[in-house]
Amino acid sequence: MGVAHRFNEKRAFRRQVEAAGGGGAGEGAADRRHALGWTALMVAAANDQVAAVRELLRLGASPDLQERYAGAAAAAAAAGLHPLDAMQRREEDFCPGMNSRASFLGWTPLHYAALADSPAVAGALLDAGADPTQRDHAGRRALHYTRDPSPTRDLILQHTRRWEEAEAAAAAEERRRFPLEQRLKQFIVGQQAAIETVAAAVRRKENGWADEEHPLVFLFLGSSGIGKTELAKQLARYMHRDDPAAFIRLDMSEYQEKHEVAKLIGAPPGYVGHEEGGLLTRALARRADAVVLFDEVDKAHPDVLTVLLQLFDEGRLTDGKGKLIECKNAIFVMTSNLAADEIAQHGLQLRREQEARSQQRQPQQPRPTRLRPTRVEHDPDPDPEPDPDPDPDRAEAALEVSRHFKDGVVRPILKRHFGRDEFLGRINEIVYFLPFSRQELLTLVNMELKRWAEKALARHAVELQWEGGVLGALADGYDVHYGARSIKHEVERRVVNQIALAAERGALARGCAVLLAERRGRVALLVRCPPARDYTPLDLGAA
Repeated sequence: MGVAHRFNEKRAFRRQVEAAGGGGAGEGAADRRHALGWTALMVAAANDQVAAVRELLRLGASPDLQERYAGAAAAAAAAGLHPLDAMQRREEDFCPGMNSRASFLGWTPLHYAALADSPAVAGALLDAGADPTQRDHAGRRALHYTRDPSPTRDLILQHTRRWEEAEAAAAAEERRRFPLEQRLKQFIVGQQAAIETVAAAVRRKENGWADEEHPLVFLFLGSSGIGKTELAKQLARYMHRDDPAAFIRLDMSEYQEKHEVAKLIGAPPGYVGHEEGGLLTRALARRADAVVLFDEVDKAHPDVLTVLLQLFDEGRLTDGKGKLIECKNAIFVMTSNLAADEIAQHGLQLRREQEARSQQRQPQQPRPTRLRPTRVEHDPDPDPEPDPDPDPDRAEAALEVSRHFKDGVVRPILKRHFGRDEFLGRINEIVYFLPFSRQELLTLVNMELKRWAEKALARHAVELQWEGGVLGALADGYDVHYGARSIKHEVERRVVNQIALAAERGALARGCAVLLAERRGRVALLVRCPPARDYTPLDLGAA
């Protein structure tokens, strides 16, 4: 592509753009990229070519495309060039004062206009709809690169505030129509009390009814595979609209030694890796309002917990270089299996008490089972399982963990392990994840079978269906210590293994259909291959 600052005459530049071939997916001629990653609009903005910027925008150039140039070494490796060649090509298009060795990954034309201190170019981009809140790979907006004071900064700041106000209003309206609880329940099976606790705390923070001097801190407790990590992920998706940089996950089992604190915040000056920084500090520098998950926090070294205490207490963190990172708007989630057995047994007891109260209030009345679309009316079960997707008015009430159990059983275990009251004192909410009810187990089994049905159809052109009793037979394999993972393993062991064996023996080919049926607690396979219309049982051994 031609160089923007070489085309001072608008007509010549227009002919250059129109003569260019099409860009990548979703990119037109005006957005055609250089082999090393930049576009003509970025070059024009960086070189303060106002006429070229306006013409490119008129021809359809996107003001929000992001730079792919990650520095001379990375760009040269990706393009099969020598780094010196990459640097030369970069310097041909951009002003000599711009470091061609540095990474500009994620920069938009507005970032370049800010660096060039060009209010005219910035104005043209903003009038064309450029998003001033868009971040580069380092998590910085265009405003970060402006001079202070300058007309360019004032202009970008004005538009940034407008965008933020509009986004805040849109987010508030979305939250009103689609509350956090509703979003989380779409992806999390059960755990109604946990969802309500998290949603209430986040609502306080979002609406200004929380301590602004401290970040929001959760401790998720419960067995493995119960939904703790998934809830943190979905919270990040809700808060930041699927921005991958807004969810930071750190496995604390990797920080069991004292010296591994440096991996978290960076090595001090004079030590190996000083320039690289730490995983946490780098991530928070990109998104200081991220949702940060400290997975299995109980496995971390006490010195790591000291770092976390400072983070939770002050809402700031100092990295190995001495740079202060403010993160009071972040949400920190810790997960732990501490007291998992006690919580599981307490949850089972609560469910037994709930069922007993329910039976006392109303005698159990038999009701017909609604068959899901993935089931078939073939040899219906004499004793079908309940519908795995109950109506909202039949949903179970949330189980509440008693204060006596929290203070008398769980807190002593936490205090004995962490050994400090101030650490526990900085946790806003301790959230309890309880074992699944029978209804929730049926839902989990149904979801897992649907997932495998989609895979069977997409990969092997095999249609997978099942009868209602299969859900109950598979749900019986639930292990309270492994949560939903035990259901996943049960489906793989008793269903997928049989299907794979049938395929290996030649009894199942592309275009066939498989029906899962429950026979005296076992899962049996019936196969129908064209042109046959009836299912034939397969004798593959007991499931």
